[in-house]
Amino acid sequence: MKVAVVGGGSTYTPELIDGFARLPFAVDEVVLVDPALSRLGIVGEFGRRLLARHDSSTKLSWTDDLDAGLTDADVVLLQLRVGGQTARISDETFPLDCGCVGQETTGAGGLAKALRTVPVVLDIARRARERAAPNAWVVAFTNPVGIVTRALLDDGHRAVGLCNVSIGVQRRFAGLLGVAPDEVQLDHVGLNHLTWTRAARVSGVDRLPELLAEHGESLAEPLGLPIEVLRLTGTLPSYYLRYFYCHDEVVAAQRTEQSRGARVVEIERELLALYQDPALDTKPALLTERGGAYYSEAAIGLLASLHGEPGTHAVNVRNNGTLPNLPDNAVIEVTCDVDTDGARPAPAAPLAPDLAGLVSHVSGYEELAVDAALRGGADRVYHALLAHPLIGQADQARVLTDRLLAENAEFLAWAR
Repeated sequence: MKVAVVGGGSTYTPELIDGFARLPFAVDEVVLVDPALSRLGIVGEFGRRLLARHDSSTKLSWTDDLDAGLTDADVVLLQLRVGGQTARISDETFPLDCGCVGQETTGAGGLAKALRTVPVVLDIARRARERAAPNAWVVAFTNPVGIVTRALLDDGHRAVGLCNVSIGVQRRFAGLLGVAPDEVQLDHVGLNHLTWTRAARVSGVDRLPELLAEHGESLAEPLGLPIEVLRLTGTLPSYYLRYFYCHDEVVAAQRTEQSRGARVVEIERELLALYQDPALDTKPALLTERGGAYYSEAAIGLLASLHGEPGTHAVNVRNNGTLPNLPDNAVIEVTCDVDTDGARPAPAAPLAPDLAGLVSHVSGYEELAVDAALRGGADRVYHALLAHPLIGQADQARVLTDRLLAENAEFLAWAR
C-alpha cells in the first residue's frame, strides 16, 4: 500500500510516521508531499529515523511535485493548511473586532479557512482521480473537516473525513474505567467539531452515567464547560462546544491571550530545530503540544479498516437518514462501521431537541459555506455568515464579510 500525505511538511507528520512504524498495519510506502521542500526534508529525515528505530520496512520519501506524489497512491491523506500559520492567526483574530469568537474551524474564521481550502482540496482530489490507484481513498484531516468532506463527496470522490476528538475521548474513558481502549464503544454524534458523546459502552453496558457522576468535574474542566452542561445534556460535549455554550466568556479571554496560531508558530520553530538533531529518533515531548493527539492511531485504524480489517471509527460521512433532522446529503460525524466498502453510520437514536436544533443550524451554514467556497461572491459569504449561529446578526455579518475578504484576498481570486 502507498500512502500520499499532502501537507507532509507539517510538524505533526512525525506523529503519523511514528504510528506507521509501531502499529500493526503494513504500509509499503509513504510519500510526503509539500511545496516547502526544505522544511519537508527536515521532517522527512526525522521520519526515516523514527522508522529505523522500529526496524520498519516502510519506505519513506518526499517531494514537492504533487502529481508524482499522487501517482499510484492507494490513500491520499490531506492535512494541508492553505496560507500557513499566518492565515490561521488572521482567522483567530479578525472576528474578535466584531465581538465574535476567533477560531480557525468555526465562525467567521472557520469560513475563511473553508474558502481558502475547498478549491485547493478539490484540485488535489481531481488530480488524484487521474493519477492515484483505482478506487483510492481520499481521507480528509484538513479543517474544517465537515465542510471539506462535503465538498469532496459532492464532487464525486471516494472520501471520508477524519477527526481525532473521538479517539481522545475513548482513551480518556478507558483510562478512567481501567479497560483497554478498544473495549470502549462510543455513541459519538453530531457534526465535525460539534459533537457529543451520548454513551460509552463496555461489554454492552453504558458506563457514561457512571463516568459523569464520578468524574464530571474533571471531565468538564479541560473542555472549559460548566459541569451543569454535562449533567443537563447527559453527554460529554466536544471541546468545541465551548464556543457555543460559553461564547462571550471565550471572546473576552481571547482578547487578552496569545492566539493559538501564534503559539503554534513558536512550537513549530522549536520542533523543527529538534528534528534536525541527527541523534533524535523518538518523538519529542513538545510534539504533544502541537495538537493531533492520537492522530496516528485514528488514521491508521481507519486505513486498516478500509483495507480489510473491519472496525468501528468515528468519521465524517453522508447522513443518508441517520439523523432525521438533517437532509440525506448533509455530512455528519458519527460512529461508523468501516470496511473495504467504506463507512456506514451505526444505528443512532435521534438527537435530543437542543442538540438537533444546533446541529441543524450549523449544518445549514455548512451547506452555504460549501456554495460560497465553490462559486465565490461577497453575497454568498455574507449569507453563510448570517446563517451561522455564532454570528446571525445582519450588521455584524456584513462587517465580518468585508474583513474576511480583505484578509484573504490573496487566496481568493474572485475577491481581488
